[in-house]
Amino acid sequence: MPSAARLVAKEAYDAKLCHLMDTHTKCFIVQADNVGSKQFMDIRAAIRDSSTIIMGKNTMVRRCIRSYVERTGNEQWAGLVDKINGNVGLVFTTGDLTTVKDTIAEFKVGAPAKVGTLAPINVSIPAGNTGMDPSQTSFFQVLNIPTKITRGTIEITADIQVVTAGEKVGASEATLLAKLGIKPFSYGLKVETVYEDGSIYDAKVLDITDDDLSAYITSGLQRIAALCRQTGTPSIAAAPHALVDGYKNVLALALETEFSFPLADKIKEVLANPGAFAAAAAPAAGGDAPAAAAAVEEEEEDEDMGFDLFD
Repeated sequence: MPSAARLVAKEAYDAKLCHLMDTHTKCFIVQADNVGSKQFMDIRAAIRDSSTIIMGKNTMVRRCIRSYVERTGNEQWAGLVDKINGNVGLVFTTGDLTTVKDTIAEFKVGAPAKVGTLAPINVSIPAGNTGMDPSQTSFFQVLNIPTKITRGTIEITADIQVVTAGEKVGASEATLLAKLGIKPFSYGLKVETVYEDGSIYDAKVLDITDDDLSAYITSGLQRIAALCRQTGTPSIAAAPHALVDGYKNVLALALETEFSFPLADKIKEVLANPGAFAAAAAPAAGGDAPAAAAAVEEEEEDEDMGFDLFD
């Protein structure tokens, strides 16, 4: 049986969470692995104007959400229950989702590689002098890192990957990285899931820009148009291409027969007297063209003077 003080604390927590669900329609589920109290303080201060972070035991959060849904009949929040797994918290916000997400992502702190932790990224040690004395070559030998002794210190002769993303960090790798002063990992609150007006989706959706959407839509329309043109199926996407092809066919027919229309007449005139249109288009090439033509004419006249210097 929990104490009276603990019951009061649980009731206060339930009231706070229910109030946030009553007053908000947008929420993040954030992962808080390896996030320190100082980071939490900085993040809270940065988003305080529009957002509230609430952490707690997963069982407590699930129970509060279930009781809220049963009491109010608001089923929209029920989908969050299955997402409350691991070391996670909730960020309720009234601000722009992308802006708040980017603000949270700014607060990351470098961290050393600890034994047994899963590496989020690949870690490599660059070639160069380590400043370590030759007595510590055993660490490099265990990890099969090529080294040589230069001026009484160990020098790595080639870049080498010591940690692979998704694998656990070993004791030798962690010790070596610590000796070299390398903090390969960075941790912060990671937005994993977004809740918005009853819809729940992955946070990666917020990274999609208007340009990305336009590119996807354009690519889809091009594929639909190509498919419709190939199969002869009429569609709005293929209509412009069909009209252009039809115009080309009609124009070709007009050029080969006496049938004509205004635009075809212009093409026929060009084909009948191409020199006239070429002369009319010559001034459009630029003001230097007549001068160049005159220079060429003068040069030709000089060549036809009728005598030779060596006659």
